[in-house]
Amino acid sequence: QVQLVESGGGLVQAGGSLRLSCAISGLTFSNYNMGWFRQAPGKEREFVAAVNWSGDITKYAESVKGRFTISRDNAKNTVFLQMNSLKPEDTAVYYCAVDRSPYSAAYTMGSRTNRYWGQGTQVTVSS
Repeated sequence: QVQLVESGGGLVQAGGSLRLSCAISGLTFSNYNMGWFRQAPGKEREFVAAVNWSGDITKYAESVKGRFTISRDNAKNTVFLQMNSLKPEDTAVYYCAVDRSPYSAAYTMGSRTNRYWGQGTQVTVSS
């Protein structure tokens, strides 16, 4: 059974930083693309960032480029999202996602389909 457990969310002032973590079990971590998505109240879940299974390709939403960094530690079965220069519009529940298929092509990394999901962690940025 695949399990994803996010941590690291919280309340931060605009301009501050947070680091989200997602520990994953139940699959061979190094074979799968990983990603982060977010959902604000009243809005659809949207793509934030992703890293491919080999760790050499990353993808970001335009709204977070230059501020957020995704990384993975295959030895710890964990994916991270470092969020800097946070803005009030970054406020959302952040979800970790794992592709259900191993060795997926990089162009699929922004998709919400065919994913395992974590329970989400709240990030609130005050102005």
